[in-house]
Amino acid sequence: MAKKVIGTISLAGCFGCHMSLLDLDLKILELIELVEFNRSPLTDFKQFTKHCDIGLIEGGCCNDENVHTLISFRKNCDLLVSVGECAIMGGLPALRNKIELRECLEEAYLKVPTTVPGNQLIPHDQDLPKILDKIYPCHEIVKIDHYIPGCPPCAEIIWKTLAGLITGKIEPISYQSLKYD
Repeated sequence: MAKKVIGTISLAGCFGCHMSLLDLDLKILELIELVEFNRSPLTDFKQFTKHCDIGLIEGGCCNDENVHTLISFRKNCDLLVSVGECAIMGGLPALRNKIELRECLEEAYLKVPTTVPGNQLIPHDQDLPKILDKIYPCHEIVKIDHYIPGCPPCAEIIWKTLAGLITGKIEPISYQSLKYD
């Protein structure tokens, strides 16, 4: 069987889902036998060098750069997988969705102590990504084919899902696997 090509990205999230992927421990050696990583922070490849069979997305979209990256991923991957609550529902970053963007920026940049009084401003530069009005989950931007829930999902669930996508034998995730007491 030819190796599947996998790409991964981290958008507006904490990188915890990528850490869970690394928590596969020795199974990561089995994974390397089945896949080749392409564009990914795990490989430090920042551009696609080939089309990917599977794209794993961590985090939602908080700025126009995230949206552009996500759309590019959709074009370059056969299957897209939202990994973790930030990609699926916006996660903790989406807590700001209840606050108007202007109010959020004013609180962060204008109403804070500064070492240079009178020099407070909201950063605005063409090199900075434009902040969106809210945090968007990935499925509101592009078509998502699979979801791996959790914050972050445990390594075992990531492994089972990836193995199922690679072999074409997807098994449902049991409720007990997702319930934490």
